[in-house]
Amino acid sequence: MTATSSVDSETGPSSKHEERKVLAGTLVGTTIEWYDFFIFAQLTATLLSPLFLTPLQASNPGLAQILSFALIGISFLFRPLGAVIAGHLGDRLGRKAMLVLTLVMMGAATALIGMLPTYSQIGVWAPILLITLRVIQGFSAGGEWGGAALMAVEHAPMSKRGLFGAYPQIGVPVGMILATGLLYVLNTGMSKEDFGSWGWRVPFLLSIVLIVVGYLIRRAVAESPVFKEMVDRKEHAKAPLGQLIKFHKKSVLYSTLIFIGNNAAGYLLIAFFISYATKSLKMPVAEILLATTLASFGWLIFTLVGGWLSDKIGRVKTFLAGYAIIFAWMIPMFALIDTRNIVLYGVALFVLTVGLGLSYGPMSAMYAEMFPANVRYSGISIGYAFGAILGGAFAATIAESLLQSTKWTGSIGIYIMILCVISSVGVVLAKETKGRPLGVALHTPAHTAADSGGQSRSQEFTA
Repeated sequence: MTATSSVDSETGPSSKHEERKVLAGTLVGTTIEWYDFFIFAQLTATLLSPLFLTPLQASNPGLAQILSFALIGISFLFRPLGAVIAGHLGDRLGRKAMLVLTLVMMGAATALIGMLPTYSQIGVWAPILLITLRVIQGFSAGGEWGGAALMAVEHAPMSKRGLFGAYPQIGVPVGMILATGLLYVLNTGMSKEDFGSWGWRVPFLLSIVLIVVGYLIRRAVAESPVFKEMVDRKEHAKAPLGQLIKFHKKSVLYSTLIFIGNNAAGYLLIAFFISYATKSLKMPVAEILLATTLASFGWLIFTLVGGWLSDKIGRVKTFLAGYAIIFAWMIPMFALIDTRNIVLYGVALFVLTVGLGLSYGPMSAMYAEMFPANVRYSGISIGYAFGAILGGAFAATIAESLLQSTKWTGSIGIYIMILCVISSVGVVLAKETKGRPLGVALHTPAHTAADSGGQSRSQEFTA
């Protein structure tokens, strides 16, 4: 049995030179997007509540910290809107256009945060404007990931989809390395007073330079070969969202569930641990930032390993291995963190990244293989966005609330363990997708009219 589309061949639809351009474009773009996102998340853990929630910080610091973490979550609520609009346009107008648009939107919002007056300068308008820019960031992030994932996977040889799909995924840890590393340099290179006065603005303003670089790289990348097939065959979905809801509800549900545990555990690393270690455990900010930066290299490495491994043993087994590691590590991890020893703190975070990487690397390939081409951008973007809302959006807020109510970090571990079980169930229900065809030529009417959640697709091949 052989696939009739070059998209589903062992050599792939693109030249080696074009493959390298695509991988570079998706990696650089997602790195910049997530650098922007993480700069805010990490400064929320250390600085933004006294700058933008000044009266509350003075009267109730604990509540101020909870509300400042909620500012992270607010942006997630607008990811589905970004996913719906970018997914619709991406399925109708192309993957590439949406990648460029979301990158520029995210960068503009981030740079403007660096220019915002604080509460002491304009009062209540400061948090209002901050929330508005966070909404724009969330909208942008909702549309960004789906386009980047599809550009990488749809250009890949069939046997390397997991590895190619891991490249936009490693934009997350690379963005975190840049964000955390820069904050470490600024924290150690200037006084605490200067950083609190104006130094915190520098990481946001640097986004302008990164956006120009990312824009130029993404403009040079060729459009997805799957979208080109849709154009050639005039097989665009007239209403991608309508078809998605009507025929592919199970796949949307499963993709939502699959992401919850990974995203929640990831946002502990991104935001909560920094706040907990520096404020509750009174550990030095610079040391914590350095340990987080080093742990992010583990996230990068094991995300690539996860993508590669999923090409060898399958998406399901790789996901389940990652979630098993996160589940088993939760309680020991908090025990190490609570020692207040910076080396053990670093070990705790690094081991967590093993599970995070294995349950994140295969995601682009598995999600792409769960949906037909004409609704694929919409499907993976919406599943990812809802998974992020139920997972990471308020993970730091929930963790802080659990800590203040129970005074026991193990309660946070149990919360993440429950989410890992839910995500593992989603993975099992979705079933193995490795090797499913992606090309438009292989979508028969029978396929289009059936939910793609785990059924056989043998009809999509021709002898």
